[in-house]
Amino acid sequence: MFAYVRGKLEEIEEDFLVVETAGIGYEIYCANPYQFQESLGQEVKVYTYQYVREDLHMLYGFKKEEEKSLFKKLIQVSGIGPKSASVIIGQVPVREFAQAIEQEDEKFLTKFPGVGKKTARQMILDLKGKVTEWLTYHGENSKTTETIHMIHATSPYVDEAIEALRALGYSNREIKSIEGKLKAENLESTDDVVKKGLQLLIR
Repeated sequence: MFAYVRGKLEEIEEDFLVVETAGIGYEIYCANPYQFQESLGQEVKVYTYQYVREDLHMLYGFKKEEEKSLFKKLIQVSGIGPKSASVIIGQVPVREFAQAIEQEDEKFLTKFPGVGKKTARQMILDLKGKVTEWLTYHGENSKTTETIHMIHATSPYVDEAIEALRALGYSNREIKSIEGKLKAENLESTDDVVKKGLQLLIR
């Protein structure tokens, strides 16, 4: 198994990175490769998990070690494969996911693609009590579930703004590179998100 790969970030594609080390280019799959955009052409350290099945060998990558740890827990849950686990990690900070599990917040968990009520309940049953280590990172500053819901309430604005940017001719690759920043802004209307997106894309 590869604990991590350290080398020059040669390429960023829609769903994978290429990191070269010792003359070998490693194709590393992750949910949001563009989070590594600022390191393109530079040395980067990517935490990795090698997923092996009889008909499949894939290397999944993560920016933080805690994301890799959560990935390993998620793929042990019935109904959650490596692709779904990677998508979940790409959409929410580990601490927020852990808080949703501990508070048995099925509504929060079913926001992820491919996660229905049955799978959400299974995640809670399998993971509750096993992810509490990530709740202590920020102590009293931890967000409540109510605050998390407020953050996710803005996601329709982001989704609508992304469609608007596509209609203006921007590519998926360009949009992916700013999507995380748009979600972090927590803006209050589609127009505001579109304006912010245009500012980021024009830079």
